[in-house]
Amino acid sequence: MFDPDLAIVSIETTILDVPLVRPHRFATTTSEVQPILLVAITTAGGVTGYGEGVVPGGPWWGGESVETMKALIDLHIAPTLIGRGVNEIAGIMVDLERIVANARFAKAAVDVALHDAYARCLGVGVHTLLGGAFRTGVDVRWALGAAPSAEILDEVAEKIESRSNFAFKLKMGALDPAVDTARVVRVAQALEGRAGVSIDVNARWDRLTALRWVPELVDGGVELVEQPTPGEQREVLAEISRRVSAPVMADESAHTPYDVLELAKLGAADVIAVKTTKCGGLQRSKQVVAVAKAAGLRCHGATSIEGPIGTAASIHFACAEPGIDYGTELFGPQLFAVELLQTPLDYSEGQVHLPAGPGLGVELDMDVVKHLARD
Repeated sequence: MFDPDLAIVSIETTILDVPLVRPHRFATTTSEVQPILLVAITTAGGVTGYGEGVVPGGPWWGGESVETMKALIDLHIAPTLIGRGVNEIAGIMVDLERIVANARFAKAAVDVALHDAYARCLGVGVHTLLGGAFRTGVDVRWALGAAPSAEILDEVAEKIESRSNFAFKLKMGALDPAVDTARVVRVAQALEGRAGVSIDVNARWDRLTALRWVPELVDGGVELVEQPTPGEQREVLAEISRRVSAPVMADESAHTPYDVLELAKLGAADVIAVKTTKCGGLQRSKQVVAVAKAAGLRCHGATSIEGPIGTAASIHFACAEPGIDYGTELFGPQLFAVELLQTPLDYSEGQVHLPAGPGLGVELDMDVVKHLARD
């Protein structure tokens, strides 16, 4: 029986520009501000749920931006949702596939807002809708960008001393491969026995470059290699996986359940980077993890540098999904220079902890949201 209080009466989108505590350098760009599309879904009963549309560093990564997400949601998605119930999450997400192709980051924002709104209507946490939490916190790896080694070691020392992070990822691909490799090996050797070091090339090396330098990185102490070559080149990723002893993680190669199936067939990865954003939301992320686990692959709770709403959603997912068994890097809010929540997420002892309370368990500081909103 349809509950009229659950009917969606409005969907509002707002672009925020959130400053970072330091520039975050990817393989092809450097971010000093993280744009976020805040999506608010309100029910007839007066309950509002929030989701985020966010990509790591802009449209270079997945082809979407906060501007394209806003246009798709405002013009094509929102009109089809008015009047439907926030409890129709699965059906709504299936119907969106017929309305908008791909656009998984935009769909993820809607998916999370629906989960937040429905869970708030029920007075339960989002993790309850996902099967219930079996843990209350997950390990968080800190990403260091493509900075010089001395600068990186200072930042690592501060993180370890404050006990906020004990594992670290270095971005690669922006420098000459020989220089980049030497920089990372210096860091890995300096941290040997103190902290784990992984690398992420953001799919920027070609086959020969990767085959030349990835083995040297592994020999130098790197414990995990993330996506050294372009996402569509799965056979190349499989070749690299066979050449090195360290696990290889697929990110740009793994968006959908089918992607994971193909990676497993090729033996192209040991770990799948599961971003609730790039997968298209919490419902689709569960499907991605299910395929990975059936194939014997580990899953890492990855990030698109979400704000606290998107991060909280990923925490609920990771705490309710046993398949996320290779740690996380849900550090997004730690990189922000401004706090968007009334009560910040709890980062301590190398973990981020599950927020308590209904929905996502977090409350936005609307004064800060209004201050950061784009005109």
